[in-house]
Amino acid sequence: DEATDPSVSEENWECIQRFCDQVNADTEGPLFALRLLAHKIQSPQEGEALHALTVLETCVNNCGDRFHSEMAKFRFLNELIKVLSPKYYGIWSSEKVKSRVTEVIFSWTVWFPQEVKIQDAYQMLKKQGIVKEDPKLPEDKILPPPSPRPQNSIFDTDEEKSKLLARLLKSSHPEDLQAANRLIQSVIKEEQEKSAQVSRRVNTISEVSENVKRMDELLENYRRHELSPADQETLQVLFQRCEKLRPLLFRLASEAVADEEALAEILQANDELSRALGQYRQVVASQ
Repeated sequence: DEATDPSVSEENWECIQRFCDQVNADTEGPLFALRLLAHKIQSPQEGEALHALTVLETCVNNCGDRFHSEMAKFRFLNELIKVLSPKYYGIWSSEKVKSRVTEVIFSWTVWFPQEVKIQDAYQMLKKQGIVKEDPKLPEDKILPPPSPRPQNSIFDTDEEKSKLLARLLKSSHPEDLQAANRLIQSVIKEEQEKSAQVSRRVNTISEVSENVKRMDELLENYRRHELSPADQETLQVLFQRCEKLRPLLFRLASEAVADEEALAEILQANDELSRALGQYRQVVASQ
């Protein structure tokens, strides 16, 4: 009640932090906290609802995986959706509150891409026309660090950034929260680029493996003179595609120089590809 008191214009950061501490201390803390917060966010008093949303976002920052797991359930997401939906409280919720709720759900789709229910809830709001376009998050938006973070996260490997972020997030000064947001956004961009590299590597190696396996089968039939004209055409297409995959593997190898395990996978895929291309040239092209 103190943390969401509508008669107070400024956030009571000391009280909000105590609330977060209590959530972390209690086994059922996340469940009870989200029930209380849902009730406050649905308040007809704009100030109370906005304060409750600040408490919610601060909990996301400070209360870890147990809290994230509960907030990503439809049980809680539906309570947020009611604030936006004209069938429920959307008819009297203020535009400011509805805008903030939309920002909160959208920011979670960015920070918690693995939480399917959050993605589904947001897409449903767009499909129903309740959300017409993705909101632009303000600079002073309090964003949580992604959880669970990927292995070898920049926050794990860069101790200075990790300590700086922890200090900024504990601060009650708005300018520190803005700085934390900028730091998190820069790091998530780096991690997204790293994730894109991993995705390219996995997809390319998988394609090499499938193409080589199929080429081996077709070449074996070719040696036995059991290949139909259609399969001969397929074999030629596979050969051309495999030739185009070689420069892709070289590029992936240059990106993965610092990762011995990834580099070993790429080099093994390249060996398999070279063998299959060599066999094609020996068996088919020579004829």
